[in-house]
This record gives sequence, structure tokens and C-alpha cells, in this order.
Amino acid sequence: MSRRGRVTVGVLLGVFLLLTLLGWGVQAWTDWLWFQEVDYTQVFSGVLVTRILLFVVIGLAMALLVAGNMWLAYRLRPLLRPNSPEQVTLERYRSVLAPRIGVWLAVIGVIVGLFAGLSAQTRWGQWMLFRNSQNFGVRDPEFNIDVGFYVFQFPFLRYLLGVGFTAVVLAVVGSLAMHYVFGGVRLQGVGDRMTNAARAHLTTLVAVFVLLKAVAYVLDRRAMLLEFNEGVGLYGAGYADINALLPAKEILAYISIVVAVAIIVFSNAVMRNLVWPGISLALLGISAVAIGGIYPWAVQTFEVRPSVRDKEALYIERSIQATRDAFGLTESKSSPYSASNLRPPENLATDTTVLPNVRLLDPQLVSETYTLAQQVRSFYDFGEKLDIDRYQIAGKTQDVVVGMREINYLKLTDQQGNWINRHTIYTHGYGMVSAPANRVVCGGQPYFVSGFLGDQRQEGCSSATEQIVAEQPRIYYGEQMDDGDYAIVGQTDQDRHVEFDRPTGANGGEQTYTYTGSGGVDIGSFGRRLLYAVKEQEPNFVLSGAVNDNSKLLYVRNPRDRVEKVAPFLTLDGDPYPAVIGGRIQWIVDGYTTAATYPYAHQVNLQEETADELTGLGTFELARENINYIRNSVKATVDAYDGTVKLYETDDRDPVLRAWNKAFGGDLVIPKSQIPADLAAHFRYPADLFKVQRNLLARFHVTNPAEFFSGQDFWEVPNAPDAPDSGKRQPPYYLLTQFPEQEAPRFQLTSAVTPAGRQNLAALISGSYVDGQPRLEVLELPDQTAVSGPVQVHQNMTNNATIRQQLNLLTSNQAQVQYGNLLSLPFGNGMLYVEPVYVKSNQQNAYPLLQRVLISYGDGGQYVALANSLDEGVKELVRQAKAAGTGTPPPPPPPGDNTNPPPPADGTPQMTPELAAAAAKVQTAIADVKAAQTSGDFAKYGQALKALDDAMNEFQAAQRASTPASPAPGGSPAPGGSPASSGGTPSPPPPSPGG
Repeated sequence: MSRRGRVTVGVLLGVFLLLTLLGWGVQAWTDWLWFQEVDYTQVFSGVLVTRILLFVVIGLAMALLVAGNMWLAYRLRPLLRPNSPEQVTLERYRSVLAPRIGVWLAVIGVIVGLFAGLSAQTRWGQWMLFRNSQNFGVRDPEFNIDVGFYVFQFPFLRYLLGVGFTAVVLAVVGSLAMHYVFGGVRLQGVGDRMTNAARAHLTTLVAVFVLLKAVAYVLDRRAMLLEFNEGVGLYGAGYADINALLPAKEILAYISIVVAVAIIVFSNAVMRNLVWPGISLALLGISAVAIGGIYPWAVQTFEVRPSVRDKEALYIERSIQATRDAFGLTESKSSPYSASNLRPPENLATDTTVLPNVRLLDPQLVSETYTLAQQVRSFYDFGEKLDIDRYQIAGKTQDVVVGMREINYLKLTDQQGNWINRHTIYTHGYGMVSAPANRVVCGGQPYFVSGFLGDQRQEGCSSATEQIVAEQPRIYYGEQMDDGDYAIVGQTDQDRHVEFDRPTGANGGEQTYTYTGSGGVDIGSFGRRLLYAVKEQEPNFVLSGAVNDNSKLLYVRNPRDRVEKVAPFLTLDGDPYPAVIGGRIQWIVDGYTTAATYPYAHQVNLQEETADELTGLGTFELARENINYIRNSVKATVDAYDGTVKLYETDDRDPVLRAWNKAFGGDLVIPKSQIPADLAAHFRYPADLFKVQRNLLARFHVTNPAEFFSGQDFWEVPNAPDAPDSGKRQPPYYLLTQFPEQEAPRFQLTSAVTPAGRQNLAALISGSYVDGQPRLEVLELPDQTAVSGPVQVHQNMTNNATIRQQLNLLTSNQAQVQYGNLLSLPFGNGMLYVEPVYVKSNQQNAYPLLQRVLISYGDGGQYVALANSLDEGVKELVRQAKAAGTGTPPPPPPPGDNTNPPPPADGTPQMTPELAAAAAKVQTAIADVKAAQTSGDFAKYGQALKALDDAMNEFQAAQRASTPASPAPGGSPAPGGSPASSGGTPSPPPPSPGG
């Protein structure tokens, strides 16, 4: 290469290194400033120092080992080499390498060390746990070793062993190449093909490799407790592993030591050749195949497989117990529930524990309602799914659907989306919107108890006197904000307020605001502005007058990302939720400590186990992480105004969290005893942990090994009831309710499960907090239960002839029916199912309105109602039960009396003059509702709904007077029509003869 070419390559290489180092430096510096802002610099420094040390130590060790052995091979080169064509050819390479051998070896060492160091620095988490390991207080059932060894020490030991193997292999390859180039190993010529020095060097490296293999056999014995046992479909060593493979590994470890010694002794002291070392290695390979492969296979095939259940019973029991311990299932409480009552009890209509708290609002469906009814500006958004929490409203605890009015930067117009507007004007959302989950008003809309400025409601609807008020309603940190949605806050040079705060008044006025919180990184100096200009690749940081001496930069604004950066060792739940605590809006994020090396515990994939119908629709999809241990040990909070992050310890018995806390100085998390009471009042059972536990309980509720092996009593999570063919699981749902064996109503996460391969109900699983402690409970139905599961119940209710007719009337070319959460509620030694029915118009800017409530009791087929409200539906079920209890229909009228002829055989009511007049009023009212809905006039719409409600009440009274007492086969017709909660295309009365 010419001198100019060398200079060009050097300049390009220098520029590349400069830019790379500049990027790393800018990233590290800005990260340090961010961690200073949130006051978690010990995390930044702890991780950075650990990564640097691992990079240096492992990289240097690898470089020295490889380059040092190559240098040793060079020093052991023969001074005299036989004359041969091979040596003549190699002379040109020796002439290039020899004058600068130190430089060449240094380059090789740097390359090897660089790659080894880059790989090593990613293991910072394993090293921290290794160095700060804790005892679990639980020992494995085979070796009687504390589980802490497997969780904290075993992964890093396996990594070090892998590093050792890699280093020795590279050293052998490099040394062999060096010996060959410099004549220590020859393929041609007279005499030995290898000098004594080269033979001693290379055989010593091979012996070290074999000794490492002996260490590997010892660790493999421990690893057997973590491997998959295909014979029973569980993790952990089975019968053949313990009785055949385990002793085989021990024998092979001793053979490896003998072979290593034989290689060194026979090749250098006795035989002085490679024959016996080669024979020794061959014998080791044959032993590994025969002892470690064929013998365990023979035991598995001829001894275990003919009687798997008996041979594997002990090991199945180990896996069941370890799985229940590792996933927190051991403390779950299981209670029988006969569900033998298939008829609605009379006290169903007067219940004060379950029915008043039944949740009718679906947080996914009403998110669109929140956005269009409380959006105020087009760039505000509530997300695809709202959250459920509980609050005191009018002195009573209720579950509430809450949503945050956040800035959605994707909805800014082109003019609003320029750099100045996007990052300095539209900086925050405003206010939390909430509504009780069990109440609707004004045509099926939520009854907002907090909204925009706390006093604006839907036109034509009553205003709520109860309010959930946040003293600081501004949202600078929220779920709608991505990495690039940074905000620059602070005063301008003219000391004017420039941030858009909220619209005011009916004339579309706007109010501005200047951020006064403690959050954000100060970028008042030119150096800081230049730093972030490089980081964001945006010159406006330096050039724009909107950035001044008082400016702060807010970034990493998504609460989940914020906690993940502060606590990178945690796995975070996919559904953060907001709560008003002490007058401020706080995001609550559930954090999990996990492990993948708990002996005998079943291993699951977090992404697969937590996926359901709502994944990706308002909830984050978890990463594909294989785990066999999990604890919800941390509740993190993020202040929506200033971004303050706090980590609260919620499980003081978790050794994994203790190890991490110790690794970062011992004060990373706030102790459990210091959790504020008003914060603890908003803790809820985390959804992703519940899904994992629910899916495991579907199998591991069976604790008898023989029954587990047969798999006859396994459960499964049903698919979404309204989309059973989608293959997506039914999500669990939060409810404020009281189950049997519970002393009072609780805010709990619940889910129904069905027997494997069947659709009837098997159990209800719930998770809640009792006295500040998480509790998992199972309400188990008998195997012979006749109660239908969610999918069956939905099909039975929607396929009922009368109900199907009314649902079809709700659906038209201008509207569509949407189904909310199907709730499974144990009541009166039976099962009550409630499913809200929404109607959404196809018109622009229309949103779903709660129109009807589907309700069923028992097996889901006999007692079914589609009612205007939950109260009406319950009364209808009780009426059906009473009518069925009489046993016979009323007697027909006397012959010749045609004023009130008997109804047709299908149970359709006879059209009387009163019923005909009421039906005419209903039809007129329906036309008025459609006209008002088309016009978009909410005032007229509300009046039309009121008139329709009155007409329907009159029609229902006339209908009851002309309908026989006994229900028609397949369920009695539910009251039709639309209530005050009506809103799509209302249901007219059922057709009758002549009407």
C-alpha cells in the first residue's frame, strides 16, 4: 500500500473511532445527568463500573492467555529447520512475522480481548448476583444444596467455564499455527513431525481442556435438576437421570482427570509421542458415549418407560412442589364450591354485597367514549385501554374506570408538529378522568366523577356532585410518550409563559403554563445545549430562542421506561395504572424479580404466558424471557408531574431482591414498613403475575403424582367468549366483589377456568390484597358440575331465540353490537353471569354506549335475560324462576270468550288494544331517537331517549298483562326497548299476532 493509501486508511479509521467514542461519551454523560435527576446514580455507577471491570478482566485474561501461548510457541521455535519445500514456502511468512512479532501478537490479543470483553460486560447482572448471593432457606431434594447456589452462583460459574473452554481452544489453535509457521510442527521432512517443546506445549493445553471437561461434568450434575424431562413433560432430573446419568457424570469426571494426567505424563515423560494421549482421548470419547449416553438410554427404555408412572412418581412430586414454591402457589387457598343451585334465588334481587358492585363498564370499550366525550382537543388521547382502581365515592368504596388525558404527539397537525410546538408548546396532558364502573347515565355513557377541570359534563346529562380531585392534574409523564417525545420547559427570554396548558371557556380560549416541578435536566448552559444537540441530532437546542438559561429537558417520559432504566434488573408488568395519592397523580408499576435456575421448577416463557386478547391493546407485550421463579417484590411509582421514581419493597422475604438491593448499596428500595398507607390502598394484584400463576394452577393444582401424570383433572383458560375462534385467551378482570369464604367485598383480579378439552366451568381463580398481603384463592367446582363456562354461557345467551331477535334489532347498517367483559360471579350456591352489551353507531365520531345487560344464572341456558339495566335483568331472572316453580301455565279462558284468546304455542303475547297502542308509541319514539342521533343534537337525543323509556315502560306493562306466567322454552323473553342508558338503534317490542 502506498504512503497516501496508508494515510487515508489511518484518517478514516481515526474518524470512525472518534465518532464511536464521541457517541459513547455523549450517551454516558447524558445518562449520568438523567440518573442525577432521578437520584439513582448508584445504579448508573454500579452497572457502569461492573461492566468496565468485566470487560477489562475477562478481556485482558483472554488476550494474555491466547497471545501469551502464541508468544510461548514462538519462543519454543527450533533454531534449525530441515530443508524442505514446505519450509521454503513458510519462510516468506516468517520474514513478515518475525521482525514485528510483538506487534502482531499484540494485535491478535487486542482483537481477542475486545470480543471477549464485549461479551463479558453483558454478564454484569450475573456477576452482581454471584457476588451478593443470598440463601433461600430451601434446599434441593437431590444434593441438599441451598437453592441460592443455583439462582446466584451457578449461572456465572457456567459462564466462566465457557470462557475457559473458549480461551483454551483459541490458545491451541493459535499455538499450533505458530508452531507450524516457525517449524515446531512439520508435515514434511525427515525426523519427528513435532519437536519436544511443541509437543509439551500443545499436550499441556489439551490436558487443561480435558480438566475443564471434568469440571463441566461436575457442574452438569447440578444442571440435571434444571433440564427438561421429556418422559413426564416436567423439569428436573427423572428416574433415569438420577440412577444412571448422575453416576455416569461422576465417573466421567474421574476419567477426565486420569486422561489429563495421562496426556501430560505419557506424551512427555514416558512414551514421548502422541500415541497414548490419542488413545486416552479416544477412550474418553467412547466412555462418554457408552457411560453417559447408552447406559442412561437403556435404563430409560427398558426400565422406566414400561412403568413411567411408578418410576417417576417421586420426581413428579419434586417438580410439583418446586413449581408451587417458585411461583408463589404454595400459599394459595383452595375452597370447594358446589354450584349445585341452577335456579335464581329470591334474594338475588335484594342482594347488597355482589350486585351493587357489578362492573358494567368495560375499560377497553369505553376508552373511545372517554376520548370523544372528554377529549376537548384532538391531540389528547386516553389510550386503547383504561385502568380499573377503587376510590371512596359518596362515602362508599367503588371500583372506578380511570383514564389519563395525555398528549398524543402522533395526533398533532403538521403545523402543531413543528419542532417548537412539539417540544416547547405541547408539553403535557391535563387531568384524570374517572367514572364508577357500575353506573351509566344519559344514553349509556359513563357517569364521570372527574373530568376536564372537574366540572364539564356531557350535554344533557346530570353533573356528578362527587369528584376525585387531583391538586396537580398536569401530566408530563405518561404512557402515550415515546423515546423521541422530549419536552423543553421553562421561561423564555421575555419571561412569557409559552406552554399550552388547557382550553378555557366555551369560546375556545387557551390557558398557558410554565413548569415549576423538580423534574428535568438543566440545559441552561451552552455546553449542556450542545451536548443534547449532539445526542438528539437537533441543532435547535443551540439555535432556538425557546431554549434559554432557565430551560429544563424532560425525557424518558414513559413511566414503564423510566422504572426500567432505574431498575434494569426488574421485569415490569405490562399494565401500569394511575392513582391519585396525596393530591398528586402517581403511576404505579409492578416490578418482578425473576430467575431461570430454580431446581425442579417448571419453566415458562413470560411472553407466551401473559398474552391474551388485550395484549398490545393498551398493555405492553413482555419480552420472550424463560423463567422458573417470579415474585412481585417491588411496587414502583412515577409522579406524573415531576417524574420522581420510587421503588417500594413489597416482599421482604425475596432473596433475589435482597441480593440486588445489596449490590446497589443496600438503600435502593424503600422498606416495606415505610410504604404510605394511601399508596398501599391503591395496590392491586398484578395482572401478568396473575396470568402466569393462573396458567400454572391449571396443571399444578393437582398435587398427587399419579393424578398429575394421568392429566385428567387439568384445566385451561378459555378463549375470549365473544371470539372463541380467535385463539386468544380471555383476560382476567378486576372486580370489587365478595366471593364465598370471603368476609367482605374485595378489589380482586378474577378469572374463570374450564376443564381441559371441555367448556363447562371448573374453577374461579382470584388474586387480591388482604391486610397488605397478596392472596391467591381458588374456588373449585366439582368435576360433575353442570355449570357452563364463559364461552358456553355467551353462546347460550346470544343464541336464545328471543334475545337473538332483540340483538339483531340493535344491529343494523348504522350500528354494531359490542360485548363487554363476561363476569362470572358465584352467588347463592350457583353462578351468576353478567355481560354488558354496547352499541356503536357507524357514524363519524360515534362511540360505544351501554344499551343492554345480558344476564344468566345456573347452567347458562334456562334462565337468561336481556334487560335495560342490571336491576331489571335480575328481577326478570327471579320472575322466571318463580314462574318455573309453579309448574303449570294458567288455565285457558272459557269457550267462546274471544276477548282474551290464549297465546300461541310459542309463547308470543296476544295483541290487545292496550298493547297495540303502546307498541305504536314505541315505534314513534324509536323514529325520534334515530332522527336525533343522526342530527347529532345531544339535547334532542336525551329528550327522545326519555320519551322512548316512558313508552317502553308502558309497553312492558301491557306486555306483562298479556303474557302467560310460564316462560317459553329456552328462556323467557327479556324486557325489550331502550332505557335511559339507550343509545344505538333501540329494540322495538317483539312481534305479536296482528301487530
